[in-house]
Amino acid sequence: MKRTALHFFRSLLYILTMSKNIQNQDPIVAELINNELNRQRDGLELIASENFVSPAVLAAMGTVLTNKYSEGYPGKRYYGGNEFIDQIENLAIDRAKQLFKADHANVQPHSGSTANLEAYYTLLNLGDKILGMDLSCGGHLTHGSPVSFSSHFYNFVFYGVNKKTHLIDYDEVREIALREKPKLILAGASAYPRIIDFQKFGSIAREVNAYFMADIAHIAGFVATDLHPSPIPDADIVTTTTHKTLRGPRGAIILCKKTWAEKLDKAVMPGLQGGPLDHIIAAKAVALAEALKPEFKTYQEQIIKNAKALAEVLLAEGFNLVSGGTDNHLILIDLGNFNVTGKQAEKALEDVYIYTNKNMIPYDKHKPYDPSGLRIGTPALTTRGFREEDLKIVGQLIAKIVKNINSEDIKKEVKIKVKELVEKFPIYSEL
Repeated sequence: MKRTALHFFRSLLYILTMSKNIQNQDPIVAELINNELNRQRDGLELIASENFVSPAVLAAMGTVLTNKYSEGYPGKRYYGGNEFIDQIENLAIDRAKQLFKADHANVQPHSGSTANLEAYYTLLNLGDKILGMDLSCGGHLTHGSPVSFSSHFYNFVFYGVNKKTHLIDYDEVREIALREKPKLILAGASAYPRIIDFQKFGSIAREVNAYFMADIAHIAGFVATDLHPSPIPDADIVTTTTHKTLRGPRGAIILCKKTWAEKLDKAVMPGLQGGPLDHIIAAKAVALAEALKPEFKTYQEQIIKNAKALAEVLLAEGFNLVSGGTDNHLILIDLGNFNVTGKQAEKALEDVYIYTNKNMIPYDKHKPYDPSGLRIGTPALTTRGFREEDLKIVGQLIAKIVKNINSEDIKKEVKIKVKELVEKFPIYSEL
């Protein structure tokens, strides 16, 4: 405990020193950073894909590691002077493999989008057919959306969710796979609040002689702590971001079986990336070490408890929830019965410092820029220390705003309640 406390305070001292340097060199940027710090402190962060990193992760991102060029991999660099960079990257690799029980890990991808592109590049040729989840039913942009590179480079066909239950219909997925004969079947979602049966996806892929890939960006924390079934035994390649439920820096990692290790590494570098972001890889290593601690599972369990408590309140307040609730960290709200769009709700909630994001619902009749839904999640508030009773209050505040979308008096009332909650659970108070 003493060693942990010492590292914590050293991290804080480092961050404070860096902040002072920014203030001295560029007060304009320093002020804008401070404004964002205060926004995070003073608001209720309910965006499902966001979280708050630890001071140690924050400190790692602002280190001298950013000065180093290290194209290549540990022991095989194109530049000299990488002795310590190699050790850091190897740490991150070993921790990722241990956490997810994977054969191989590549920790260099800059984002979830690049990780997915690199995975496709490993398994496929341009123009090959991929069966993925439709964006409007909860999939990712990089799973074949018309506005994404993925739809231009590959031939995507889609599965969705059942119109009544809003659940993945695995029999339908199988029927589509048998008919379309894709080279790759892709599982994973950005707005699907239920358990994904990766084993069934793997079975379907084997039946049609397709590769199987899983994108676990949103649920990686649950997979790592055995709170959600892992795709690792069934998938050829697994991608994930590191900044959502994993609570690490913005970035990604790719996991794969030994069969694909060499080809995957070549796809990342030199295939699609140049020099890695060594300061971010160090921050990934720190976050992965945090995720290997027993308390991280307790945290993940609390995320789910909080999401279920929030869902219960919203249902009691008359909200329609896609699939009727949640098994994970996110809730997708259908606002149609309140005659409010996702864009209107997002803006009204932001006015009272509650941060959410508008989102398509399955078979949405509205356009993506102003959809019928609102996506919310509990990772960030759980990091702050919120528990079930607190999330019930948050749910009631959301209901008040949505039901009284144009009432300035209600907004003033809710702002007071938000202030009380954030003061109860401060973050980054030492900065």
